[in-house]
Amino acid sequence: MTRVKNGVNKNKRRKNLLSQTKGFRFGRSTKTIQAKDALKHAGNYSFAHRKDKKADARSLWTTRINAAVRPLGISYSKFIDGLKKKKIMIDRKILSDLAIKNPETFERIVKSI
Repeated sequence: MTRVKNGVNKNKRRKNLLSQTKGFRFGRSTKTIQAKDALKHAGNYSFAHRKDKKADARSLWTTRINAAVRPLGISYSKFIDGLKKKKIMIDRKILSDLAIKNPETFERIVKSI
C-alpha cells in the first residue's frame, strides 16, 4: 500500500482555523489548540445570545416609546392598550422610530387614542 501524507491538508485546516480566530487576544489567535477551544466557546456564546440581542432591542423600543408618551400625559401600558382597542396595528419598532424621527406624527397617534 502507498504511503499517504497529510501535511497539506493539516496546514490548510490550521490556516482556516487561525483565520477564523483572527483578532482574538493572546495565544488564542496563534496557537492551534487554544484557537480551537476559543472558537468553540465563541460559537456557543453567539448562539446563546442571539435571542438576547432581539430582546434587548425590544426593550429599547419600549423605553423609547415610554419616554415619548410620558410628556403627553399617558403611560406606556395605557398607550399600548389604547392602540389595541382602536385596532391600530403598528409594531413597537415603528412606534419607536416615529417617536424619534417624526414626533408630530407620533403625537397624532397618541391623541387618536
